[in-house]
Amino acid sequence: MKNSDTIFMKQAIELSQKNIESGRWWPFGCVIVKDWVVIGQWANGVTSLNDPTAHAEIQAIRDACTKLWDFQLQGCTIYTSCEPCPMCLGAIYRARPARVVYANTKTDAAAIDFDDDFIYQELKLTDYWARSIPFEHIHSQEALDVFVAWKEKDDKIEY
Repeated sequence: MKNSDTIFMKQAIELSQKNIESGRWWPFGCVIVKDWVVIGQWANGVTSLNDPTAHAEIQAIRDACTKLWDFQLQGCTIYTSCEPCPMCLGAIYRARPARVVYANTKTDAAAIDFDDDFIYQELKLTDYWARSIPFEHIHSQEALDVFVAWKEKDDKIEY
């Protein structure tokens, strides 16, 4: 652990603390840093924004990407007050930061009733119809045609 990790983690934890002090909001905060500068930060906004995707990490990624004018966070470190949930983990991998530093674990979160284990279990199910929310596949040639058009496009931005 670096000295800067302690400094920036403290900021993420302070965001989570301020969030619970402000009302019904949840105890999660996130700070994104590049070259010793905070370029994105947010606390969980699920209940305040009525948005189930407004987790601290997702919001901080949006904030940082807007400031960088880029859809990726190369060279950045994400400091989050809790180990990311499956949704945030997916967003983090898509954003491609250099590293992630977290404080509380998913076990700590489960102990205060933020348990995402059921999502991890759902992801393991290969029979999509057996999930608690059934997933159904409808083959669509039109959808495949759009994918082919993308693959053949010369001026696409790779992801």
